[in-house]
Amino acid sequence: MTRHQPGVHSPVPLVFTDEVATALAAGDPVVALESNVISHGLPYPDNVATARKVEQAVRTGGAIPATIGIDGGRILVGMTDDDIERFGAGSGIPKVSSRDLPVVLAAGSPGATTVASSLVAAELAGIEFFASAGVGGVHRGAQTTMDISSDLIQFTRSKVAVVCAGAKKILDLGLTLEFLETHCVPVLSYGFDDFPAFYCRSSGLRAPHRLDDETLIARTVDMHWALGNDGAVLITTPTPAEDAIDGEEIEAAIAGALAGAERDGVRGGDVTKYVMRAVDRATEGRSTAANTAVLVHTAEAGGRLAAAHTAYRREEGR
Repeated sequence: MTRHQPGVHSPVPLVFTDEVATALAAGDPVVALESNVISHGLPYPDNVATARKVEQAVRTGGAIPATIGIDGGRILVGMTDDDIERFGAGSGIPKVSSRDLPVVLAAGSPGATTVASSLVAAELAGIEFFASAGVGGVHRGAQTTMDISSDLIQFTRSKVAVVCAGAKKILDLGLTLEFLETHCVPVLSYGFDDFPAFYCRSSGLRAPHRLDDETLIARTVDMHWALGNDGAVLITTPTPAEDAIDGEEIEAAIAGALAGAERDGVRGGDVTKYVMRAVDRATEGRSTAANTAVLVHTAEAGGRLAAAHTAYRREEGR
């Protein structure tokens, strides 16, 4: 591990793996990944195996993976096999969003990063692409609960291109798109007409922009930032048809899960985990398999788009 990355100046302690440090110094493509899926996703050892598949998918796409974690008051920019094993096998590693980041770093505690906190870390580290299966959004009933994921707020603050399979169908995806429009976050659909819904190929909502050409996507990302915007560009890509789950089936499972959450008094950040587990039971485990497939697919797409962005920059002499 190396503690210093040339060209990156931050009062926050960043610890880079040698591979990630070398790639960044050379201007090679790097894709950031969250660690929450390791500590709070699948059970051990499936979580560790999936994390390694996701990192390999980034490499297949043509980029270097940098899984983000928090340990000992430092942000890990790239996790070693030992780190991934430790985060996957251990218990009690908290989920850390961007609001929690200063407290956890100051206390020197370990933490698994979410989409929002990973974006903070990626920008500090000089990484311009991030991949995730699905991002947070506006929750159903947010008109009264005000339950809106911090991912959406972070998109307005972090200068990172986010590659994902849209947002989970348990959310209010119409309001999620409205929020993104209101906050001027570009939403690009890569090779697909609709805004995808995690392991459902379509949310039933048209994406604002469909772009099929990777170089055009790279140019769009740079143009957004050249216009003086300091936030993210959201690039969505649907899960392959063979890995997808039927939207109507999922909708029925979600309705039952939400009713159960209301009955059991589940509130706030616990709702998503409750509903996702209930949906998995309703689909007899197929949603978990689909979840893994989405993680791998978006990681590969992230690697490919990051590589295309680097090639575009080099062709432009930048």
